Amino acid sequence: MTEFNAIKMDGLGNDFIIFDRRKELISLNQDQIIKISDRKNVGCDQVIFINDDKKSDAFLEFYNSDGGEIDACGNGSRCVAYLLMKENKNKKISLRTKAGILDAELNSENLVTINMGQPVFDWEKIPLIKEMNNKNLKIKIINDDQKEIIGGFSLSIGNPHLIFFVEDLAKFNIENIGPKLENHTFFPEKCNVTLAYVQNRKHLKVKVWERGAGLTKACGTAACATGVAGAIQNFNERNVNVEFQNGILNIDWKENNYIHMTGKVSEIKKIIVRT
Repeated sequence: MTEFNAIKMDGLGNDFIIFDRRKELISLNQDQIIKISDRKNVGCDQVIFINDDKKSDAFLEFYNSDGGEIDACGNGSRCVAYLLMKENKNKKISLRTKAGILDAELNSENLVTINMGQPVFDWEKIPLIKEMNNKNLKIKIINDDQKEIIGGFSLSIGNPHLIFFVEDLAKFNIENIGPKLENHTFFPEKCNVTLAYVQNRKHLKVKVWERGAGLTKACGTAACATGVAGAIQNFNERNVNVEFQNGILNIDWKENNYIHMTGKVSEIKKIIVRT
């Protein structure tokens, strides 16, 4: 059995185990990541590795609880940004991911804003299996009353997303709908699935099924994707609060096309992980 130093953090309950490769040589295979992520073990939604980088303060790698690598993780990036800003005693930091360089800023004690980059609507880059109307994929979902909704807005925020706006979140079983849509044939790399309710033009409520991680308490890229999709369809303002089970992320889709996401992060908890 091998022991590694790690850090446990979360953003609105969306939780992470963070390994700092700048300080310790750590190499984990897919089976080890799955074991660490298991709720019967340490448990997390994503595993994150911090690496040295010449182009930014750090290069981040993200792995879902199924062991699969992903390009972006909004809440995870905010948590690492907070960690490194505390370490550097600085209120601004730059992080590189496979989705691009993200600039973050500490607004107050644990409130972090991060620039998540620009939304992607090109079908090949989302990606979709073929060219189609990404604003309405004409996918059918059914609520508990057996009422059909046909739609689905798709875009990428570093990860592929599929969003449905519904009239009553309580009538949709995300744990039943999510796995089916995550693996829909339209998405060759699978997708994150969000059901959203418009409380008003400044406030959305959501439930998210995350690709490779399942039901999650919060998802930063899903919040960004939902805010953008709603703004395009004139359901909400470009600056909107997105409410999850444990709190709110503010999504501000700026006129320059960049998405700024702001929310709270947890305190830093040092742990020992055994594999």
